[in-house]
Amino acid sequence: MDRNQGLAGRRSERAIDHKQAKTMELPLFPLNNIVLFPGMVLPLHIFEPRYREMINRCMSEQLPFGVLLIKEGSEVGEPAIPHLVGTAARIMRVETQDDGRMNITVIGTQRFRVKELHHRFSYLTGTVETMPLVNGSTKLADDLAHRVRPRLMEYVELLSKASRQKLTLDRLPEDALTLALMVAIALQVNNEEKQALLSLVGIPEMLARELHLLSRESLLLQYMNDTLADVVAMNLGPTGAILPN
Repeated sequence: MDRNQGLAGRRSERAIDHKQAKTMELPLFPLNNIVLFPGMVLPLHIFEPRYREMINRCMSEQLPFGVLLIKEGSEVGEPAIPHLVGTAARIMRVETQDDGRMNITVIGTQRFRVKELHHRFSYLTGTVETMPLVNGSTKLADDLAHRVRPRLMEYVELLSKASRQKLTLDRLPEDALTLALMVAIALQVNNEEKQALLSLVGIPEMLARELHLLSRESLLLQYMNDTLADVVAMNLGPTGAILPN
């Protein structure tokens, strides 16, 4: 499935510390390179007939759909095997083109775990159970959030230098839950690590893992920034290539 590559990472809707899980049936959209988090904004380009059908149904019935990272297979063609923890997506905007393709923008709302997959429609559906975002108001979550905030600021500053882009953060969230989701969206790590974050039990566990990832990624970025001048100097030959010994 084609899609725009720009991810959300903007200020999200304020997340809620949900207390009770519930079961429902959702249309499911497996994607290759996206792990959607609650509060994350995601643009998608919809061109396959089965997913046009799914989005039209979601709009007419005012349904969300679930986004899952693909574990095995492809977005196009035969049904893929997805990871079983994902995030429900609410459609915010739809632009329909003359040939029926769509550009849509969605926002992640609530985590879920798939209990059973169904193949009753041209697209995948599933019986899912919501996964409450728990323990965001505990002392442990607050203590971890206090440690994560300066690490996040350091990480964004190093990432800005490495990418040669001006990256800035608005005022960091005061509550641990929203902070944990912001870090999960902002971290430039592989999808398997993002999926592992999404699958953790609660906010303290998420913040503790993010503290480790921020420290690790900051060390790597610092090394990149420190060695950048040496790499540039090695590429100053007449052809612009690295000079041989």
